[in-house]
Amino acid sequence: MSIKKKLGLGIASAALGISLVGGGTFAYFSDTEVTNNTFAAGTLDLAANPTTIIDVTNIKPGDTMVREFKLENNGTLDISKIDLSTVYNVVDANNNNVDDFGKHIKVLFLENADKTGDGWVIDDYNDVISETTLYDLQNQTPDAVENLNSYWTWLLGLGGEDSGLKAGTADQMYVAFEFVDNDADQNEFQGDALELEWTFTAHQTEGESK
Repeated sequence: MSIKKKLGLGIASAALGISLVGGGTFAYFSDTEVTNNTFAAGTLDLAANPTTIIDVTNIKPGDTMVREFKLENNGTLDISKIDLSTVYNVVDANNNNVDDFGKHIKVLFLENADKTGDGWVIDDYNDVISETTLYDLQNQTPDAVENLNSYWTWLLGLGGEDSGLKAGTADQMYVAFEFVDNDADQNEFQGDALELEWTFTAHQTEGESK
């Protein structure tokens, strides 16, 4: 092989080698950082204490019954409102009812003392329920933790809490029931029972920037 051919072959081989090196490797700096992230949901945990607000026997027309209980927010999230729904069942002992027993059981008031202000004040400023029968209450869903008249509590210096129920707090509730004496024959209700179920449903506050 001539010298020219050998030199030409060597140059071609060298060029191929440079091409392979250039195309197969590339040196650069790099750095890596890994982040660990968590999304933890809060909890709504509403409790009524006690769970049985009223359990009374041998009532008669004209009787009034006052009870107290607490609504507690045992969760980690604030509650914006607590809807109260009413369902009842009448047990007709003698199968002779013409009227609905629920029309004769009146809620005189359901008072949220924390929203009213300084202790328990029987008034019309912040009654969750005022003067309605259980029959009519079936079609209502009042908010048990709403400050209905913050203007009046401010004006009277009562300092009632804002609407809603903050996490870790409780509202003191007072309720009065009356077996209404309508000055008429109510004998059909003798021996009857009314089973009342109050359901309190808590709702979260609006979403916010975190």
